[in-house]
Amino acid sequence: MQAYIDDIAEAQRPLFDRVDRLIRADHPEVTTRIAYKMPTYDVGDRGLHVAVWKHGVSFYGWRGDADDGFAARHPELSSGKGTLRLSTAAAEAIDDDELRGFFRAVFAP
Repeated sequence: MQAYIDDIAEAQRPLFDRVDRLIRADHPEVTTRIAYKMPTYDVGDRGLHVAVWKHGVSFYGWRGDADDGFAARHPELSSGKGTLRLSTAAAEAIDDDELRGFFRAVFAP
């Protein structure tokens, strides 16, 4: 996974680091791996794929009903079932507590 992180462009690295920090702060038991060529965060039997793209990060692979209402509040971020594309610009308007709520719901048993 470190090779993936090392290759993240400077423009997207702060957002990826923010996501990583927020997940690890609330879930110290998280494990990480590369799956489908992207970082995957696992807590128990729940996982979240986090991929970097040109304008930000994308989230894949969570249960559609387990997002704390995040997708409903931000429909503009949805690019299909189970995929959210969070641009660096959109992320500026979303506070850490809202992202934490999303991550907590994703990893809830």
